[in-house]
Amino acid sequence: MDKVVATAAEAVADVPDGATLAVGGFGLSGVPNVLIEALYERGVAGLGVVSNNCGAMESGLAVLLAAGRIARVTGSYIGANKEFARQYLAGELEVEMIPQGTLAERLRAGGAGIPAFYTPAGVGTQVADGGLPWRYDGQGGVALSSPPKEVREFDGTEYVLELGIRTDFALVRAARGDRHGNLVFNKSTRNFNPLSAMAGRVTIAEVEELVEPGEIDPDAVHLPGIFVQRVVALTPEQARAKMIEQRTVSASAADQEVSG
Repeated sequence: MDKVVATAAEAVADVPDGATLAVGGFGLSGVPNVLIEALYERGVAGLGVVSNNCGAMESGLAVLLAAGRIARVTGSYIGANKEFARQYLAGELEVEMIPQGTLAERLRAGGAGIPAFYTPAGVGTQVADGGLPWRYDGQGGVALSSPPKEVREFDGTEYVLELGIRTDFALVRAARGDRHGNLVFNKSTRNFNPLSAMAGRVTIAEVEELVEPGEIDPDAVHLPGIFVQRVVALTPEQARAKMIEQRTVSASAADQEVSG
């Protein structure tokens, strides 16, 4: 089945207001920026987003966040995203913070048809006991808190029950993909992208290089096409458009001599 869609706008044309989205990426790495921009252009709002973080440096999900299009975020990291923090503390945004490994497994479990699982991560903290602020009231108080979760002992160790995550749509970015939706991710972009793709009922992948079926060795496939419904081929310019979050520059030999 040829799953290639002509444009990003066409690929996200049926994403409605209030939809839930699993979005791949980690910081600026592996973020489906083109699909996110297409959603922004459509004007959809009230979105529930599941992603490690909510964009950075005014890119990725930060585009939708700044426009007030996101109602709820399920993630692991706020980081240096000041607008994310502002909306959260002002009571404009509901936020469920989850230990990073637990978030990854909840996405994978949802995609694998596993409704719930037990993990020791978070036992003895508000992750298990409840009380984490999901929404502030804008006056410094908490309007909505996380509920307590089931804790059970196995072989003398306590574990907390976590639910698998399924979303209406998933947006991911891959280095290579074929027309059947088989995807390959480059290095650190193989972080939350495969897991997010598994969790979406309709998964849309933007690919930097589109190849024909059979050109990707089956042993090299990171995510099989069964999890992908739509593929968008990026232009060379879109594929090259990658930002650097933190630039680290080594001192030159002359500078080192002076400082020494």
